[in-house]
Amino acid sequence: MAAAAAVFVAAAALIAVMIPRPASAASLTEITNFGTNPSNLQMYLYVPDNVDPEPALVVAIHYCTGSGPAMYSGTEWAQLADQYGFIVLYPSVTRSSKCWDVSSAASLAGTGSDSVGVKSMMDWVDARYNVDPDQVYSTGISSGAMMTNVMLAVYPEVFAAGASFSGVPYTCFATTNGSEWNSECSGGTINRTPQQWGDAVRNNNPGYSGPWPRMQIWHGTADDTLRYPNFQEQIDQWTNVHGTDQTPDHSDVPQANWNRTRYGGTGAQAAVEAISLQGTGHNLYSWGMAAKALEFFGYDTDVDPTTSPTDPVTTPTGGPAGGCSAAIKVVSSWNSGWQANVDVTAGSAAISGWRLTWTWTGGQTISSSWNATVTSSGTSVTATDVDWNGAVAAGQTKTSAWGFIGTGSPATPAVTCTPI
Repeated sequence: MAAAAAVFVAAAALIAVMIPRPASAASLTEITNFGTNPSNLQMYLYVPDNVDPEPALVVAIHYCTGSGPAMYSGTEWAQLADQYGFIVLYPSVTRSSKCWDVSSAASLAGTGSDSVGVKSMMDWVDARYNVDPDQVYSTGISSGAMMTNVMLAVYPEVFAAGASFSGVPYTCFATTNGSEWNSECSGGTINRTPQQWGDAVRNNNPGYSGPWPRMQIWHGTADDTLRYPNFQEQIDQWTNVHGTDQTPDHSDVPQANWNRTRYGGTGAQAAVEAISLQGTGHNLYSWGMAAKALEFFGYDTDVDPTTSPTDPVTTPTGGPAGGCSAAIKVVSSWNSGWQANVDVTAGSAAISGWRLTWTWTGGQTISSSWNATVTSSGTSVTATDVDWNGAVAAGQTKTSAWGFIGTGSPATPAVTCTPI
């Protein structure tokens, strides 16, 4: 357990230095007396200044040795909330290990411990902010990824989707001796059939006939804390829950060393999406992955701009008649790179999708991106929308339609926009 904790500490340090904090007047707030709380959890909440009237809710669950505030400062979920108007809930463990209870019968059944406490937090948020019941999601890193598997399995009627970064299947970590740690599961030696894994979820929800949450699964092939076989075991569990087989309907390489497979569909919102990172260890989480999870969630930012600030709009000056235009805006920079967001403006007619092209003039490159499909050839760059962010109303601007991390000197080259 000590060795595993050391790895989780390293993960926390890595995340903290990689990801700059977003600029916003909103702040992280601790909520007390939120309801039934059997294991003395703490609740932290981030509500952006432009929160939607019926917001989506993302439950972001920290890693071992972490906390809600560490998850807030070390990931980009708050920045995405600033852009799109959803709420982020950051549950926090107080037990000494700072690991989530993914092993006790009570937590795994939703009758006590951590799963009940987190659900109480969600109910508190819903009662005060009128959460959209169709847009509730969970995500987590390491122990938080395990807890995401637990939350989706225990409360399938609540969640639309989840994203697990370096986790294990629901019930894999179960113990009967009170221990928090299951060496067989962490070592990747628990191998069950898809039917057995699926039955574990179904048996905890007798009589449930609604839709099952979709799951996105991330794992590094060199993970020596929660071994790589847990990647396939999670795929087996959630494909079986969705009634599909374990043969991918779609396979691709979205970027170097990433192997992505989709099951029960071929698009970005398939029932199960799995991303294997070749040669990557347990500390796989990096900038831009939250946006990939948001895309998988199918989060809908297309709202009426007169009633909701989720998708900010501005009136363009001198925009094209028909067609579209776009502008790169540098929002932060540091010694080794910089971040830019890209606005897309429609002309006199609405567009349903866009393709952007430009040419670097100073040797810049894009190291990661979110909310767009990006390809590069030499100095030329092409970016296209990812379906849910492609529509822009006539004469309107989709602010921060997508973004990227650049290398080299910050630059804002002229961008050509083509409706598609």
